[in-house]
This record gives sequence, structure tokens and C-alpha cells, in this order.
Amino acid sequence: MTEPSGDGASPVESVDRALLALQLLARAGARGMGLAELATELGLNKSTAHRALAALRFRGFVTQDPASGGYVLGPAATQLSDDFFSDENLPVLLHAALVALCNAADELVHLGVLSGTHVVYLDKVEPERSVRVWSAVGRRSPAVTTALGRALLAFRGTDRSMLAGYVRAAGEVDGAEPGHVWEVLERARARGYATEVEENEPGISCVAVPLLRSGAAVAAVSVTAPVERMSPERVEWLHEQVRTVLPPLLPAGLRLP
Repeated sequence: MTEPSGDGASPVESVDRALLALQLLARAGARGMGLAELATELGLNKSTAHRALAALRFRGFVTQDPASGGYVLGPAATQLSDDFFSDENLPVLLHAALVALCNAADELVHLGVLSGTHVVYLDKVEPERSVRVWSAVGRRSPAVTTALGRALLAFRGTDRSMLAGYVRAAGEVDGAEPGHVWEVLERARARGYATEVEENEPGISCVAVPLLRSGAAVAAVSVTAPVERMSPERVEWLHEQVRTVLPPLLPAGLRLP
């Protein structure tokens, strides 16, 4: 059972019962729980537990199997997290983290997500010094030629058969050869970050880390700089900046590898 955040009793007991029921059902997963089991776990009589479940059913937060009578978490409950971490909300949730990383690295920082076979740039923060790269929020680039896209693919369970479609979408672009991309993804999984060197834009190099939710990448953050500033040693240093700066500023539910 999750520990309460404050001291003493819940200010609204009926709401507290409903929230505890949701936590139990979330842990039960597809197995679900029967009314008697839920009532016992909650320390309630069956009629009180049934009233709490009826209210949750009304709003779609739980569903009931008509055959067994067991309860499982409903679509309204699982949708909450999806809505919170939607592409529309991520720039707001993460902008302060991007600003802090830009200040620490003194380089251009991007936030991106997968959209089909491409990466879409959701947000960017530019340093005071000039970076010779054109980028814009809303821009789309082939996932396999960008550090952002590679970080996402590496941590979304992408296998060789799935990779073929991403490679085809990139067309005849240097750096999009299947063997090369697969090697890059394997290195990214081992190191926790992905790179690209002049494969998306001449003269530009990037290092990117995925942001994981429940173990899968939902977004990625990259640091972009002219290739002459991206020696192997500096790439390692930038990765350390990411690992130091981002975690305390990430919303609950997101983490680095």
C-alpha cells in the first residue's frame, strides 16, 4: 500500500477509499480483483467497497468483468498518465530542464518525440553563443539519421525487422544504412545515449538521451554543436552533464536509462 503523504487521516475518507482501490487494481493488473478481496485489502465491508467501486465504474476508472464479477483498472485511469505526458504537455513539463541543461552545456538543446518514422522537435533552447545549425520547433527529420531518433528507437524495443521501415523512410541518406544504424542503436543501448556526426546536417554533431516512462522511451533530449566542438571526450562530458542536470528536474514518472 502506498504511504500517505501527510499526517493523520485523509481529509475526505470516501475519496481516499477510491484512490486506494485504484492503487490495488493497478498492482493487480489484468488479473483484477474480486469485491471480497478488495474489501479485505481496504479494510472495508463489502457494501462500502461496492459503493466506491460503483463511483469509479461510473467514470470509467474501473471496469467489471460480466462473467466473473472481478474488477480491473479502466481506460479513464490509464489515460490519465498518457494525457499528462502527451506531446502537447511535454514542452511545458520539461522546458525548465532544457534551460538548465543549455546553461550547463552552453550548447543548443532539443526535445523530440517519434511521429511515425520521423522525429518531431517539440522544444529547443539556444545558448548565447552562435550555433551554426538551423532548427525549428515542429521540424521533422528521419529518426534513423538523428541522435534524438536513435535514442528513442534504441529504448523502444526496436528490432532489426522493425528498423527496416525507418531506414526506408530516410531514403538514400548517408548514415541510414541498416547495418550502420543497427550498430548505433546497439551502442546506444549499452551506453545510455545515442550520437550522430554530420549524418543529419553537415558540420553538426549531436548526443541524445531518451526519457523513459515505464521502461520505454517517450521522448529524448539532445545537445547539438558544431562537429569541431564534439570530440569523444566532450561527448562523454556532455552526457555527464545530462545525467547530472536532468534527473532532479524531470517530472515524476520520467527517468533516464
